[in-house]
Amino acid sequence: MENHYEYEEEYRNTIATVDESGKRIWVYPKKPKGKYHNKRIIVTVILLSLLFSGPFITIDGQPLLLLNIFERKFIIFGQAFWPQDFFLLAVLLVTFFVFVILFTVAFGRVWCGWACPQTLFLEMVFRKIEYLIEGDANKQRKLNQAPWNSTKIFKKGSKQLIFLLISLLISHTVMAYLIGVDQVIEIVSQPPLENLSGFLGLLAFTGIFYWVFAFFREQACVAVCPYGRLQSVLLVKESIVVMYDWIRGEPRDKIKKKAEQTSEAGDCIDCKLCVHACPTGIDIRNGTQLECVNCTACMDACDEVMHKVDRPEGLIRYSSHTAIETGQTKLFNARVAGYAVILVALIGFLLFMLISRSDVDINALKVPGTLYEKLAGDTISNLYNIQLINKTFDPKELRLSVLNFEHASIEQVGSSQILLNSNEKFSGTFFIKIPKADLASTKSKIDIGVYADDELISDFKVSFLGPVVLKK
Repeated sequence: MENHYEYEEEYRNTIATVDESGKRIWVYPKKPKGKYHNKRIIVTVILLSLLFSGPFITIDGQPLLLLNIFERKFIIFGQAFWPQDFFLLAVLLVTFFVFVILFTVAFGRVWCGWACPQTLFLEMVFRKIEYLIEGDANKQRKLNQAPWNSTKIFKKGSKQLIFLLISLLISHTVMAYLIGVDQVIEIVSQPPLENLSGFLGLLAFTGIFYWVFAFFREQACVAVCPYGRLQSVLLVKESIVVMYDWIRGEPRDKIKKKAEQTSEAGDCIDCKLCVHACPTGIDIRNGTQLECVNCTACMDACDEVMHKVDRPEGLIRYSSHTAIETGQTKLFNARVAGYAVILVALIGFLLFMLISRSDVDINALKVPGTLYEKLAGDTISNLYNIQLINKTFDPKELRLSVLNFEHASIEQVGSSQILLNSNEKFSGTFFIKIPKADLASTKSKIDIGVYADDELISDFKVSFLGPVVLKK
């Protein structure tokens, strides 16, 4: 038992893809196959189809998703978010992070294995091409160890060329999500010097994606991605992850003649195919590790062996530590409940903010240093600086009107027209005039409506100062 704990401590202090001298160990995973892998192929086709078609999908003429950080313009499901909506974007991000945390507490790193772009491209695109050109793991090892000849040059060269072309496609897609598909088409249809910054951006993205998927590979998940390292604080014993059933599998024993097989032996025959199939090089039988991306490759490999030796499948399966230890699955716990309550509250608040969000952002203040002015006809006037921002995609001609004082009027200094294009800002100075007889106090709340095409689209309040009102 003491040796077991020493071994456990040792494997948790090392990374499977780095040797004792700190040199990287190149991983050659066995070509995956099985029912879970087939399901992942279907999911990958759907998700990558959505990814590459996303820039061309529009809602009311606007892109489905645009994250233009350069112009500070964000479009999510056809809805525009400008810098003035930073608070909404912050709430949206917090909501997303809480959802990720809740999902991880309940289902572990299912996202990493089934939906993360890094895993999808690496395992389901780039490695597939590698298997097609160079063969399975053993053939890849032999090819890398072989001297350079025409066959090796052709295989390595063609593989890297295809990798580069796919990276180029990915970089164009990412740029389309950042600046819009129309601008990307404009960049690629012009000479590089006509749009040098866009051309250099595409080159940079292509180089990064090519390096990550051709060379850096699983190290992005192991050494860079913070999500994997959050497992230690997010996962609980009830979390559903890829688990080895140690109760059923231990003690391990090789397949022997029937007369030599011990009755105490578990179902694990120590074939190590689960290790050979792992794209991050770990032994899942050691327990949950930060390198594990829940890709199910070890599950398919183990199920295949169990089928061959006439033993039940599921020795490695989606389960939890509690479920294997006690035989009872307990997905709902205090932590899940807590995060669920927070998530529901955030979603409710976000929906309320989105529904109540107006098309025009308004900021109105009294001109500094001014009080009020008495005009002819016993009318009181206040002077205001008003700023309007059109947060829609369509140009709008706006009109301001006082709502809660029947005889009040509002006049713009120097012009009578407010015309705003998409995300355009207007700043102007306005007089609000109210008959003195309508004022009930020295400080009144004025409700001002913003109209577009005679339709009230928003309203705001300002304070109106007047003289002392004598009680009769």
